[in-house]
Amino acid sequence: MKYTCGKIGRIFVLKFNDKDILLDKLAEFTRKERLKAATIIFIGALRQGDLVTGPKEPVIPPRPNKVIFSGGWEVMGIGTIFTNSKGPQIHIHSSMGKKNNALTGCVRGKSQVFLVIEAVVFELKGVKASKDIDLSTGLNLLNIAGSLEI
Repeated sequence: MKYTCGKIGRIFVLKFNDKDILLDKLAEFTRKERLKAATIIFIGALRQGDLVTGPKEPVIPPRPNKVIFSGGWEVMGIGTIFTNSKGPQIHIHSSMGKKNNALTGCVRGKSQVFLVIEAVVFELKGVKASKDIDLSTGLNLLNIAGSLEI
């Protein structure tokens, strides 16, 4: 395990509106506020979108098990934001439910807000971390510069 230490910087409260594309709006906000590293927590609802619910098989490189959902689902989630030369790298996992059904996974693509999502973004200061494509897995993985190890 590798780790680094930083401090909480600015704290933002965000309100996403009906039909906003969650990841697009979050990336736009990240660029506007020039966030380099942050974490996000949120509650609300998603109208429709894409979710990766783990790999099809536990092999490396993994093949994602993609699920398309629609019809409005209650959602709560948490994620990280690390900016590299390509821009914001957003990684959000959420759990969502509708009636007696539940899904948990990684929010992807053009997932669209239903009515509202309320979020709190905590800026991480002094953290030397980024995300880049790992050649062995094909995934966008966290890199911690000058990290400590256990």
